[in-house]
Parts: sequence; structure tokens; C-alpha cells
Amino acid sequence: MAQPTFTKQPPCLTLAELAALTNAALVDPSRGGQQVRGLASLEEAGPMHLAFFDNLKYADQLAATKAGACMVSPRFEASVPAHVAVLRAAQPFREFVKIARELYSDALRPQSWFGNDGIAPSAVIDPTAHLEDGVIVDPLAVIGPNVEIGAGTVVGSAAVIGANVRIGRDCNVGAHTAIQSALIGNNVLIHPGCSIGQDGYGFVFFGPDGHLKVPQTGRVLIQNDVEIGAGTTIDRGSLRDTVIGEGTKIDNQVQIGHNVTIGRRCLLAAQIGLAGSLTIGDNVALGAKVGINNHLKIGDGAQVTAMSAVKDDIPANGRWGGHFAKPTRQWFREIVAVERLVRDSVADPKGEGRE
Repeated sequence: MAQPTFTKQPPCLTLAELAALTNAALVDPSRGGQQVRGLASLEEAGPMHLAFFDNLKYADQLAATKAGACMVSPRFEASVPAHVAVLRAAQPFREFVKIARELYSDALRPQSWFGNDGIAPSAVIDPTAHLEDGVIVDPLAVIGPNVEIGAGTVVGSAAVIGANVRIGRDCNVGAHTAIQSALIGNNVLIHPGCSIGQDGYGFVFFGPDGHLKVPQTGRVLIQNDVEIGAGTTIDRGSLRDTVIGEGTKIDNQVQIGHNVTIGRRCLLAAQIGLAGSLTIGDNVALGAKVGINNHLKIGDGAQVTAMSAVKDDIPANGRWGGHFAKPTRQWFREIVAVERLVRDSVADPKGEGRE
């Protein structure tokens, strides 16, 4: 049995056509008629594949590649083997992605897992819900009272959408996702297994009657063009709404606490934990496993290194990292100083073992 593939077979394009799709130049125009049938990494590519190279770490793979063509920057052009056609680009990976988007357009957004073009018979939809024409609902999804869903949206199998939720047009709600108390804009992609709009973690702790639960009566507002990775949880607000700004991209398994406001075009990598009532500005980038304490402000354009713990406000355009996080230059100086102390103590072990 042939190995299965999960995307459509891409069209066959010539190198001249690929160059025309991008800001790349075909170094040897006589190879313009050479065909490309797909994309691959340097080490796995064959004569019908296009690869890319923009990192010296993979120079050995470039030297040994069997790719038919390679997207490469002018800096590394001379390193490409003679049998490989060269597409020269100032930003090779960006241009490579443009081609990937053209060849594999079906992989850009989730589709019905079952090939549905309408509402599956086993879906449960409350009669008061309003679905525009063109909504796709996969088997066993449940849509509650007074829900509104815009045209072009796909609701995955076993997803549950609670009462009064609003979802815009051209969205995707992944399988086994649960949504309540939420207003969602257009072109929002929610991958499988997300939980959106559940209670935030709100208690008055250690009272005479135990931990006293605080009612969480806010909402989750998700603006246009947001993408939310699989297994992510976004708590609804308590006194103010939880807000995810336009164009923000969230990775898998991220926890966003109640009352958090995230600005526009932010990037949040996997396993981030955001405590309640944070305010994060526009164009902020947070590395994987960053944890941020509650009630802090992260300024526009700030960046936080992966696995950092943040307990203080970060100014606009700050570059912070560490545990606890601080400006990266200070953090690096402290690391170097500690390493120097360790080296010195190893080189001069006098007094070692004394009381």
C-alpha cells in the first residue's frame, strides 16, 4: 500500500513561474523551463523539489543536497552545488513560504475533516441559532440557543458552542473545542481541543468558610484574524472582558487568565502561562514557556525570551529574559559573571572542604 498523504498534490510549476510568484531571481535563465513538483528540506529533496537555505548551520546539507533548485540569499549563492538551480532572494525563507502558500493552499486553513459541505445529520443545533448560508458543521457538533455563526465558518466534530456566542465569517472551530461567553470576529482559526470562555481562577482565599468563589461575569472578545493553537484555554473576564487583539497568533497549550488584554499582532509561543488582569501591548513576542505574573503591563513591541518568569512591568520595546526576567543585556552580564566566579573557584580551590 502506498504511503498516504494528507494534502492535495500540488501543481507542477517551472522555475520561471516560481520566480514570477516571488521577489526571487533565477540566476541561470536557461533553466527557466525546469519543473518543480513539490517542496522539501535540503536533506530530503530530490531533483523535482525546491529547497531553501539561509543558515550556515545547515551548510553540510546544502553541499550534499540532491534538490533540483534552491532558494538562497546572495551571501550564500556561491555555496550552492553546480547541479542545483539557484533562485536568489534577499529573504529566502519568506519567498519559499510564498511558493508554499501557492502550492499547498489547502493547508493554510482547516477544512471539514469529513468532506462536508453543509450541516451533518448528527449535529445538534438549537432552533433559535442562526447560521448563515455556507456554514459547515461536522458530525456530533452541538450549537446552543441564540448562537450566530457567519458564512464560510467550519465547526468541527464534537465542538460545543454555548448560548449566545457570536462567531464571524470564514472562521474555523476545531474538533472538541468548547466555546461559551465569547464574541469572535472574522477569519479566526481555533484549532482542536481549545476551551474558550470558561470560569477564570477567582477566589477569596482562606476565609473562615474556605475559599470563596468570585463570580466570573465577563466575556472573551476575539478580534479578526486571530489564530489559536490546539489545547489553548482562554478564561472569560470577571469584572472586565478578556480581549485578544486583531492579528495575534497563539501557539498550542497556552493558558490565558481572566481579564487579560492582549494587543494586536502579538506572537505567543507554546505553553505560555498568563496570569489574570495582564495588559499586553501591540506587536509583543513571548517565547515558549514564558510565565507572567498578574496585574503587569507589557509594553508595545516588547520581547521576552523563552522559559522566562516575569514579575515586573516591561517597557515598550524592552528585550527581557531570565528567571526572574530582566533586560537581556543585564541578564547576560550576570550569567557571564557567575560563570567567571565558577571558573575561578575551580582554578583556585584553596580552602575547599574547610569549615
